[in-house]
Amino acid sequence: MIKKLTFSLLFLLILSSCSSSRKISSAAKFKRNKAEKIVANALKYKGVKYKYGGTTRKGMDCSGIVFVAFGKEKIKLPRVSKNMAKTGKKVSLKKAKKGDLIFFKTRKRYANINHVGLIVSAKNGQIRFIHSTTSKGVIISSLSQKYWRKAFVKINRVL
Repeated sequence: MIKKLTFSLLFLLILSSCSSSRKISSAAKFKRNKAEKIVANALKYKGVKYKYGGTTRKGMDCSGIVFVAFGKEKIKLPRVSKNMAKTGKKVSLKKAKKGDLIFFKTRKRYANINHVGLIVSAKNGQIRFIHSTTSKGVIISSLSQKYWRKAFVKINRVL
């Protein structure tokens, strides 16, 4: 009798742990799919010229592309990069993932973050991000480039 009861309890424990791991797995898959969609939204604007305050194919600024890419997936973010930097959870460079936001200070005279990008890949320590620059418009850059590495501040995860 005690053996049957012990076996039953053990069996129920195993079943309950399996079901909870499926839920976590489903949530992780949902976030991964959402990140894929957000990055795909942003990539549609690659090559669009820079326009201060822009959020259309006629012109886009750095926070505009992030704002629009997330907005198409019904995720509302602040419109400007310094306010975006207050959303989500800060993560280390080693834990960066596709869909995370990457923030920069590109001007020494400013105390605040003034530039944002969306990470399109983070593999083997190489982080690539899409953003809009005044000189080249919407492009993909690498954090390994000296300019961006020097201006780097942090990475936030919104998803």
